[in-house]
Amino acid sequence: MPRFFNPRHTARPSSKFSHGVVHSARARRLVISGQVGVLEDGTILPDLEGQMNAAWDNLVAVLEEAGMGLTDLIKITVFVTVPGSVNLYRKVRDQRLMGHCPASTYLEVTGLARPDFLFEIEGEAVVEDADMLADEWTETRTAGMMGTSNIRSCT
Repeated sequence: MPRFFNPRHTARPSSKFSHGVVHSARARRLVISGQVGVLEDGTILPDLEGQMNAAWDNLVAVLEEAGMGLTDLIKITVFVTVPGSVNLYRKVRDQRLMGHCPASTYLEVTGLARPDFLFEIEGEAVVEDADMLADEWTETRTAGMMGTSNIRSCT
């Protein structure tokens, strides 16, 4: 299982995300192209929150088609064309992820592929091979710390 962490010697994340994710090299990895707020019938929703939710729906559809779920996400990157939307984004993200904290990057940009696109999200997900888990990395890392863990979870 991937290990999501925040080092003790960095500032805590400003919202629910992790600074780092460790996973084994023996994993099934999914790289998800940018998903925008377009419905299955091609309709582009007119508002930012609607596009955020539709883009998340599209991201989940890609995950599910690959036999994965939201908790398999290890990294998300979002692009927003509406300045000052970070709080709305965090609200939608937190509702969607229900406590899961992948590494995350939020970017405000001047435009996307079409002028009516307001939001785009891309992601990476992994499902590890059961015989080599990131637990081994965590055990190795903490063993060298004389019993003191320098790893914090995202909660």
